[in-house]
Amino acid sequence: MKQGLFKIKQNIKLTDNVMKMVLEGDVSDITASGQFINIKLDGLYLRRPISVCDKDDSTVTIIYKVVGKGTEVMSKMAEGTLDVLTGLGNGYDTTISGHKPVLLGGGVGVPPLYMLAKQLISQGKSVSVILGFNNKNEIFYEKNNTMFRYDLSFDSLEELEEHVTNPQVGDAYLIDGELYVWEE
Repeated sequence: MKQGLFKIKQNIKLTDNVMKMVLEGDVSDITASGQFINIKLDGLYLRRPISVCDKDDSTVTIIYKVVGKGTEVMSKMAEGTLDVLTGLGNGYDTTISGHKPVLLGGGVGVPPLYMLAKQLISQGKSVSVILGFNNKNEIFYEKNNTMFRYDLSFDSLEELEEHVTNPQVGDAYLIDGELYVWEE
């Protein structure tokens, strides 16, 4: 664990209540996908634990849902520095994943899977990803994601056809709780 000051490089809205924040600072203690950071916010007693979505040599990306006072304060930050604890949590052990791992996540549990998928793909593994969201308005990263295709859940085939613009043969979806594999 390391405490440091991080500069806010970006804080943008992905959906009505989901935000993406990029912080610049010492990320050397973030060593594995699945770890999280703790952000101190002025005027609030408890730090906010947020899972790491991605990182590079000098930045860490987090995706968070605005659900309370702390994340509401975060959503309004455009610039400045934050006191951040990094390198928290054990992360995922990719040595036990096998050659064809399946990643399953939902809502704000999706962001740590992004870095994990990148790591597994870089190890030559064939990754399948199944994601769920409360509704289609909360889906983020669908169109901008180049690392993996989203497998989504819908209430009807009509809703799937309306939302998914370029389905591929073999793509899997949940429709009203039942597995549907695209065959056309």
